[in-house]
Amino acid sequence: MDPALESSARGLRALWVSLAVLGATALAQAMVVLASGSVALLGDTVHNTADALTAVPLGVAFLLGRRAATRRFTYGYGRAEDLAGLVIVVMIAASAAFTAWTAVDRLLAPRDVAHVPAVAVAALVGFAGNEWVARYRIRVGRAIGSAALVADGLHARTDGFTSLAVLLGAGGAALGWRLADPLVGLAITAAIALVLRDAAREVFRRVLDAVDPALVDRAERALAGVAGVREVEELRLRWIGHRLRAEVAVVVDGEATLREAHRVAVEAEHALLHAVPRLTAALVHADPAPAPASRTRICRWPTTPRRPDAVPCRQATPRPSRTAAPGSSAKALPGTRSLPRRRPLPTRT
Repeated sequence: MDPALESSARGLRALWVSLAVLGATALAQAMVVLASGSVALLGDTVHNTADALTAVPLGVAFLLGRRAATRRFTYGYGRAEDLAGLVIVVMIAASAAFTAWTAVDRLLAPRDVAHVPAVAVAALVGFAGNEWVARYRIRVGRAIGSAALVADGLHARTDGFTSLAVLLGAGGAALGWRLADPLVGLAITAAIALVLRDAAREVFRRVLDAVDPALVDRAERALAGVAGVREVEELRLRWIGHRLRAEVAVVVDGEATLREAHRVAVEAEHALLHAVPRLTAALVHADPAPAPASRTRICRWPTTPRRPDAVPCRQATPRPSRTAAPGSSAKALPGTRSLPRRRPLPTRT
């Protein structure tokens, strides 16, 4: 099975399983909210419901990511997962706003909480369900390289801690402190805001093509170990969904033939695919190494002043002409003949 399709199948399975678990948890809590009127448990229930519904945009993104590339979308539909991550961030922000509004309203008009033991049990159920879903989503998300699924897992983990806060609010209500429930609701809002910050940072980094610098170091070490690669001139990594792509420019021997440079590029591509996890494609360009700079040779004739950077010329004296100059007593060189002396042109009177 194609690794890309396999990772998408794992992501979809994690989404549907977590949707079922969180849906059952939220339904049980909603029944207790209707009976008790606890605003803290209401905030936790809303948060769990929103967390369960985030599986819908993520599932759509995973299904789109499995489609083949087209002439319009030449890289495929993997970036739909980043859009789903933005939707998750918006849903987290909306749940924080609703929880804060409900808590403030209950602070202004305090009310008693009924069925406190049922509220405590519902809080424990919410913590257990959210913590299990959080571990499952984070583990699968990191295994397949999905930032959106990891962000969704962090969201579920915070829901678990907010469920424990609901338990504290139930304890305060049992002691007769009417403000305990809305104050816990405000604490839940602060916890949701912290999750919103972490999830937004993770998703926005992915949208801006940010990668872990450790992956870049790992890729550079893999390229440095390829025979024929003199230098890594340029290296770029980017996420497309939960898969990585690389663009590399390496320097090879300037005297290498086209076939030799292609062989080095293919070996560099194979080294990257084996060294960098979740890397599915690499485009390697081979640049020839620049030729060494030519040095000007300075000749020293016997009549010229000595220079430290000059070397003796091969010919110490000027090469004599092949013919004797007219009117001179010098003889022509052996094997040559003297040209006849040209007569001067007559002058006009």
